[in-house]
Amino acid sequence: MTVRIGNASGFYGDRLSAVREMLTGGPLDYLTGDYLAELTMLILGRDRMKDASRGYARTFLRQLEDTLDIALERGVRIVANAGGLNPAGLAAAIRELNPHVKVAHVEGDDLLDRGFDGALTANAYLGCWGIVECLDAGADVVVTGRVTDASLVVAPAAHHFGWGRDDVDRLAGATVAGHVIECGTQATGGNFAFFTEIADLTHPGFPIAEIDEDGSSVITKHDGTGGAVTVDTVRAQLLYEIAGPRYLGPDVTSRFDSIRLTQDGPDRVRIDGVTGEAPPDTLKVCVNTLDGFRNSMTFVLCGLDVDAKAALVRRQLENTLGADGLEWTLARTDHPDADTEEAASALLHVTIRTPDPKRAKAFSRAAVELALASYPGFTLTSPPGDGSPVGVYRPEYVPQDAVEHVAVLPDGTRTTIAPPAVTAVAPVDTPGDDSPIPGGPTKRVPLGTIVGARSGDKGGGANLGVWVRDPAAYPWLAAELTVDRVRELLPEAKDLDIERFPLPNLTAVNFVFHGLLGKGVAASSRFDPQAKSLGEWLRSRHVDIPEDLL
Repeated sequence: MTVRIGNASGFYGDRLSAVREMLTGGPLDYLTGDYLAELTMLILGRDRMKDASRGYARTFLRQLEDTLDIALERGVRIVANAGGLNPAGLAAAIRELNPHVKVAHVEGDDLLDRGFDGALTANAYLGCWGIVECLDAGADVVVTGRVTDASLVVAPAAHHFGWGRDDVDRLAGATVAGHVIECGTQATGGNFAFFTEIADLTHPGFPIAEIDEDGSSVITKHDGTGGAVTVDTVRAQLLYEIAGPRYLGPDVTSRFDSIRLTQDGPDRVRIDGVTGEAPPDTLKVCVNTLDGFRNSMTFVLCGLDVDAKAALVRRQLENTLGADGLEWTLARTDHPDADTEEAASALLHVTIRTPDPKRAKAFSRAAVELALASYPGFTLTSPPGDGSPVGVYRPEYVPQDAVEHVAVLPDGTRTTIAPPAVTAVAPVDTPGDDSPIPGGPTKRVPLGTIVGARSGDKGGGANLGVWVRDPAAYPWLAAELTVDRVRELLPEAKDLDIERFPLPNLTAVNFVFHGLLGKGVAASSRFDPQAKSLGEWLRSRHVDIPEDLL
């Protein structure tokens, strides 16, 4: 017996047509959608400041306007976290689309009244059991606030098979499947290191998890859709936004060092062997605060004397505004004797962070005023702007029993979800011993010749998972990519605290870079503020690789 669970959204802003594509593209039992991220909660918080009736992902409602009837006709039940900060408001809006639809929602994650300093939003990551209660009550659509992304998949499986809280291996297996499909097409070839090997990535299909009663699963997609599902596309997504081998969740701790991946036919990857442990006794809370204002401008420095041009405009702008709060980055994208003007140009980025919105607005005007009074060839890449509020994310933790997790059923009944009866403090994951680097002749080539990577933001930090496809190359990878070696290859991280976690079962090593993104995505002035390209930078670095592995 298998339950077939699809995904139609990996973030707020994902493909608008995906819900229809998934409902009409083939058989499904459930369709899920992930709309929330730390940055999204900040966006929704600002929406709610303007209008208290907002606070949910309005694109989800647009998607349902012409697909809800299809879902009801086909018996596909929908579970999404698009409720954001106002799941009750979204549930009410869905009922207006069809008077016969049974809508339930989950609430209790909003902890803004708990006194977190300066919080604009404060939301605990709830688990799957509120959704299960809603499905048990016959809901056609369940919308939630902040639940863990994987819970959107775990809940339909737990409801379908009647799992209990002590079925930790089954819950862990479903959590892994949920982690794979939660980011949509990243499981079917999107953002994939070896994308040139995929025959058709023009319009990749969204992923599906076929989950069995024992918690094992097959990741696939609708027949005839673009992209691909391979061991490597699945492995890449498994390494996304994780830390050590223990993946902590509100319902179960999933052991990522127990995962087995097997190609099970074209566009089918089997996941099994996953084991679970008791969940932690705390829930993570996503807290967003406002921290002043920011504005940015970019100067184009073409031709000769780039350093002198940069020094002049920096001196001029700081003379007008003062140096406080200004951050400068000179990107030497210029080439000598270039055959195009763009190739002859460097980019000087400057960002201001200030508590004063008037100073943030004056910053861009001051940059424009230099147009006829600065370096030769003065050019800006954008007109002046007013600046925007800066959001800062921080994680907090509260006891599981301190949160009132509530399922609001289709008939309006409110059911409180008890916290887990059994919890545990997970041991600290520590890196394994490094192996000696294999000997023999080597060749200096880009690391990405044999290594794949996937990276992304984790609050103010970032994670970077790297893997090799050939198990024979894993001893070399584990020995080569030490923390010190990564600091050499990625000099921007040389002064950061970096954690390293080997995952031999995935022929992978995962790194967590603490502080790479400063105070988080919304506040970061880094060139790549979400660290999405960190892995590709690493793959582009040249290293000495044993010729036997090439």
